[in-house]
Amino acid sequence: FIVSLSPHVHGGDSIQKNMYGVLIALFPAFIVSLLFFGLGALIVTATSVAACVFFEWAIGKYLLKKETTTICDGSAIITGVLLAFNLPSNLPIWIIILGALFAIGVGKMSFGGLGNNPFNPALAGRVFLLLSFPVQMTTWPVVGQLTAYADATTGATPLAIMKGVINGAPGVSLDQLPDALSLLIGQNGGCLGEVSAAALLLGLIYMLWKKIITWHIPVSILVTVFVFSGIMHLVNPALYVSPVLQLLTGGLMLGAIFMATDYVTSPMSKKGMLIYGVCIGLLTVIIRLFGAYPEGMSFA
Repeated sequence: FIVSLSPHVHGGDSIQKNMYGVLIALFPAFIVSLLFFGLGALIVTATSVAACVFFEWAIGKYLLKKETTTICDGSAIITGVLLAFNLPSNLPIWIIILGALFAIGVGKMSFGGLGNNPFNPALAGRVFLLLSFPVQMTTWPVVGQLTAYADATTGATPLAIMKGVINGAPGVSLDQLPDALSLLIGQNGGCLGEVSAAALLLGLIYMLWKKIITWHIPVSILVTVFVFSGIMHLVNPALYVSPVLQLLTGGLMLGAIFMATDYVTSPMSKKGMLIYGVCIGLLTVIIRLFGAYPEGMSFA
């Protein structure tokens, strides 16, 4: 360390500035979720954010006996938004609240709060719900039902179709997949925040421009997925989709851009970030192609 006398110049970074910068970057994906899922997207997101903020306040004040609250630093809001973005738009409110309780109470506050949690709280909440309520967490509303919530018509997602082809499900073929443009825009079923790759890429560009994150983690994940899935596609194009479709489907973009780059739970060195990204990319493709779940991003 270089030790010098004061005065010192503040670098301008703060927890609040970076957290609210991430929220701005998430805004395009939120707008797209409202356009495609309507009322359901609004209910799920509002419930998740409110529950995460409440549980962080309540646990900090009454269980950890903290004198100051941390709900204004933006981290609880981000956890709520990211948890909502990993949920279907017809998920019952009580399940969302349980997921928020696990994300904040177990995934974050039980380790001492922001800066101490070993896993991304939103991902911890999502995995908890996926293992606890697999039917509700894998029932996907069809896009365009703007006023429907609990009674929304459901359908298969692109990842479910891809998994059905790999498993040899009758009547399922890769021809049923949407084209790349539809996947880029978001005209397909899935979690709230994952359907539009274009909206998520806008968020990535904003965060890189504002230097909220660096390129190492998201780029290493996406390149690894592209290369590994591309090799598998060349080996058997009738069974495995093109690497472009792998990049545009599921929660890959959401996880690579907004969740793997979490300050607390990602490496600090550039080399560590690249190794971390490569491992996540490999695990995601391995779980997608050979695992029991259609999606592998959260587990990776």
